[in-house]
Amino acid sequence: MSEVKLTQLSHGGGCGCKIAPALLQEILGAVKEKLPFPDLLVGAETSDDAAVYRLNDQQAVIATTDFFMPIVDDPFDFGRIAATNALSDVYAMGGTPILALAIVGMPINKLPVETIRAILQGGEAVCKAAGIPLAGGHSIDSVEPIYGLVALGIVHPDRLKRNNSAQAGDVLILGKGLGIGVLAAALKKGVLSAAGYAQMISATTQLNAVGSALSAMDGVHALTDVTGFGLLGHLLEICRGSGLGAELKFSQVPVLPEALPLAQQGIGPGAIERNLASYGHEVNFAPQLENWQRRLLADAQTSGGLLASVAPEAVEEVLGCFRRAGFEQAAVIGAMRSNDEIGRQGAPRVSVI
Repeated sequence: MSEVKLTQLSHGGGCGCKIAPALLQEILGAVKEKLPFPDLLVGAETSDDAAVYRLNDQQAVIATTDFFMPIVDDPFDFGRIAATNALSDVYAMGGTPILALAIVGMPINKLPVETIRAILQGGEAVCKAAGIPLAGGHSIDSVEPIYGLVALGIVHPDRLKRNNSAQAGDVLILGKGLGIGVLAAALKKGVLSAAGYAQMISATTQLNAVGSALSAMDGVHALTDVTGFGLLGHLLEICRGSGLGAELKFSQVPVLPEALPLAQQGIGPGAIERNLASYGHEVNFAPQLENWQRRLLADAQTSGGLLASVAPEAVEEVLGCFRRAGFEQAAVIGAMRSNDEIGRQGAPRVSVI
């Protein structure tokens, strides 16, 4: 298995495989109509992390799917990362996972059975850690290796956390450091150190289970996770859904230590340029920010951290919740603002200072 280079079998990896935000919007159409089902609490209209359907007054089911091509060469690690990333969407809605199904597409003429089995075992290990069964799935023979999960979860309808309910004056908290895309690009170039790889695996396999605890906090107004569109892209989804603007302080944004010098050298995935081309016009960067800093905020994260919009009086409680769950880099990174100019053509929604 050590001779198989999974990343060489695919044109992209991890959440960097996502279709660029602007192209995705063009494909889906400019208007996402709310479907006429009263128990469908969350559909596609606000680009949220998962669909949510109310079963009764006490329970709503969360449904999501996520899959991608290899971000690392080790098959077990690839399976773990993909599964962790898929379950994150359930946690980002404030839910608790209950069941998963595997999505498997493999070039069976290029990969040994042992390699494919190791990928699936990585996914199984994460589901076991999350306390849920990996109860089946579907597989195809594909040109490039693909793995991920269909994830189902449960949440009380009153504790559901959406990405469109931020309030002006809210404080923004990010749970994990940025830089996963940078580390992945360095790996593919053959310049990632052993320490960098260890940090990458540690971050991408850390379950965002803290989202289940955040669901019980009234002060957490909005919640999402940061993945392929980068921090700016997913923050913009909160802004658009909530009808607000935001201000980020770059000096407060956590960055994975091993990724920082690589980002400063200009290393990063092609998804950065695609992301900035899609939404850069909605962001006002302070003149003193360097190009690598702008790029890092658009870096495609795979299994990235939760981004919470929190009432000021709840900040310490929320940070404490992150810390107790093992998210040592969790930090306040900015705030939500009312923006009277949002309706004006070309007006930025996010300012970065």
